[in-house]
Amino acid sequence: MKLDKLVYGLMTAGLMAAAVPAQAQSAKDFEEMRAELKALRAELNALKQEKAAAAAAPTPDLQTRVEALEIKQADAVVGGDIGGGFRLPGSETSIRVYGFAEANLIKDFKGTAPGDNFTNVMEQPVGNAYREKKAVLTAETSRFGFESSTPTSLGAFATKVEADFYAYGGANRNRLRVRHAYGEYASWLIGKTWSTFMDLDDLPETVDFNGPPGATFRRPTQIRYTYNIPQVVKLQAALEEPTDGATRPNLVLRADKGFDWGGLNARLLSHQQRDASTGLSKTGTGFGVGGSYKLTGSTLLMAQYTQVDGDGDGSYLIGANYPVNDGGTLRLDKSRGFVVGLSNTFNSTLRGTLVYGRTNSTYDAADAYALATGLDVGNKSVSQFHANMYYMPIKNVELGAELIWGKRKTFDGQTGDLSRLNLQARYSFN
Repeated sequence: MKLDKLVYGLMTAGLMAAAVPAQAQSAKDFEEMRAELKALRAELNALKQEKAAAAAAPTPDLQTRVEALEIKQADAVVGGDIGGGFRLPGSETSIRVYGFAEANLIKDFKGTAPGDNFTNVMEQPVGNAYREKKAVLTAETSRFGFESSTPTSLGAFATKVEADFYAYGGANRNRLRVRHAYGEYASWLIGKTWSTFMDLDDLPETVDFNGPPGATFRRPTQIRYTYNIPQVVKLQAALEEPTDGATRPNLVLRADKGFDWGGLNARLLSHQQRDASTGLSKTGTGFGVGGSYKLTGSTLLMAQYTQVDGDGDGSYLIGANYPVNDGGTLRLDKSRGFVVGLSNTFNSTLRGTLVYGRTNSTYDAADAYALATGLDVGNKSVSQFHANMYYMPIKNVELGAELIWGKRKTFDGQTGDLSRLNLQARYSFN
């Protein structure tokens, strides 16, 4: 009888749901499927009570729902819960391998700082210093990574490890470097990844690997907790790896809110700067806001503002000056930065972005910090403009071109100009 066959089918599906480990879905998804099976069984029992067993038969709609649910559970056994990933044999863990091979051709139209292949306007030569118009061809920014996801009763346990070949070593940067290495579970993240103070969502795309000044660009080891109130706000608190010599971790607090038209965020930072050779230390603070606005379906406006008092490694605010020991007093720069970008996707193969970033010290040449740093060394301001296009001729291949202009101004008024062309070819997998 059709009813008996359906009952047996439900029993079989229920046994499969209990015996087969979750693969393509999370623990929550499987609980929902089991609940649906339970509801279907109750519906069949009601039919039995209303009609004689010989005459009873499930409705076509009920039969369709049962078959769809059985197919969904069968698919869950084969796939992984990460798009483009695969299930590790004999386990509930899914893995995705990804990365890209990338080559950059960079041609300077003016002499630039020798310390980095990519833009380094903070050390741009002033006057007639270092006028060599160098050309660089490098593949050191190629990268690869691994992601994993394992379903649990409290959601997925996720890990990520990513590396590139742009670490310092000897005469060049052609060394393996860890970019990300962390685990994430039940609202906690522990490991190395983007700083919680960094506004990655509102950082415009550049072909140049370093990007513009005026923003945070840091990947510290950290402990982060996220408390998300759906449809209201996402709150985060983190303890982050300090700069060398500090005696306590940095504290970051953050709030994010998404809207149909874009998003907003606000960030707070407390960090310690310390001169390990003398033991001098001082607490600095930071504040940031950022947001994006969808001008059209294909055009996005992004902006962020960041202020930091003291930055020992130059990455909480790109372009800020370093702390300086002034005869027994540790002095911190007070810097303000902003980045604004306008991106447009012209079609499925072509996109472009305009970006401007600037960092400015609030101190002048007569201030104690500027005098202690050196008027011809410390930067009053640095700024940079990017204009780029990306073209995708075939899937997984991107060709980029970008023109870059920059300017550095020291406390004593000297200036140095940067201009260059950066061409890029990127071949991605997964």
